[in-house]
Amino acid sequence: MSSRQSQIRGLEAKPSLAALIAISTVSPLAMQIYLPSLAGMMIVFSATAGEIQLSMSAFFIAVAIAQLFWGPLSDQIGRRPVIIIGMALFVIGSILCLLAPTIEMLIAARVVQAAGGCTGMVLGRAIVRDLYGPRQAASMIGYVTMGMAVMPTIAPAIGGLLDEFYGWQGGFFLMLIFGVGVLLASIYALPETNHVRTSVGPKRVFQSYGALFREPLYWSYALTAAFSALAYFAYLGGAPFIAAKILVLSAAEMGFYFMFVALGYIVGNYISGKFAERVGLYPMILTGTLIGAIAVGLIAGFAYFGIVTAASLFLPMFVLGLGNGVCLPSAISGAVSVRPELAGAASGLTASFQVGMGAVAGTLVAWLFAESFLAGSPWSMILIMALGICSSLIAALSIKRMSSRHGLQPAE
Repeated sequence: MSSRQSQIRGLEAKPSLAALIAISTVSPLAMQIYLPSLAGMMIVFSATAGEIQLSMSAFFIAVAIAQLFWGPLSDQIGRRPVIIIGMALFVIGSILCLLAPTIEMLIAARVVQAAGGCTGMVLGRAIVRDLYGPRQAASMIGYVTMGMAVMPTIAPAIGGLLDEFYGWQGGFFLMLIFGVGVLLASIYALPETNHVRTSVGPKRVFQSYGALFREPLYWSYALTAAFSALAYFAYLGGAPFIAAKILVLSAAEMGFYFMFVALGYIVGNYISGKFAERVGLYPMILTGTLIGAIAVGLIAGFAYFGIVTAASLFLPMFVLGLGNGVCLPSAISGAVSVRPELAGAASGLTASFQVGMGAVAGTLVAWLFAESFLAGSPWSMILIMALGICSSLIAALSIKRMSSRHGLQPAE
């Protein structure tokens, strides 16, 4: 880092931890809160499981694509204006969701909601990297995501209760209220942190991604995070249908059990915040990935012996959440630190890979559960989870080799 950049970093105003948590929470909240309502929405909209799943998959795809533009744009014009624009879009999308008369209109509204809400999630990481070095950024990302995970932890339970009293729209009303609050917080409590701008223009966007694509070390970090997310989103795509069709859980019961994976994620992020700066990126990444592999092994073991209960499905997800919480802050910090001047682009591309994997995983699991030779079986979810966590482990093991090519220790 240049002395000029160091001086700027030391002088710039820092956003509060609460502001970073708030902007980062919008998109995860929108992903989680309506999960207990999915089965009921099939009846309300006279839709199939695949059509309802598309409301989630379309959300993931919109996030994946939008982040490819928001990240480089924030490198060019600043983090703050991009986040304000995004939060305004999220509010508009939430209103359209509430007014949607058909499943097709709901899916379109979810796309608008997703494209706006993801700005806080991707740029929250870039803001942290604007202010801190790689190891400290991993710790700070851990603390931010720990706080961020509190709302998604309780969101399914709240969504389940709102569904009981107000139907599927209850969760979307809460999204609208939260979105308005975060928009106001972004306007009045979020300072600009990107004072070293890249040149403006579409050409620069492609140049930024071209530079990242030529960095093997970036790919090692980014694919570790992306495949780890694939395992998590495979669970999100399959668990609601397994819980409703096989375990016959109510919306409120599902909301309670969905809390476990987020609780594990909170604990994992706390561990990252506490130890990442001291231990280093690579040990945290490898440990978290191995913990995730243990979780998938537990779920597979229970299914193999015919033990399919709420406890056998959801309690191992606490372990998977723990592994993700340990791994992801360091993997993301590594990805955005390979080329610090392109932190926004790197954060957007990495997050896009993560959510893109989520769209593929959720759609594939829903299809396998509904129409394949694994129809009605928990193995439709387990096999995709296993694919994700094994691929994440392979990518994690490549970090050490790629770091040596850069003349770095993998913990740097």
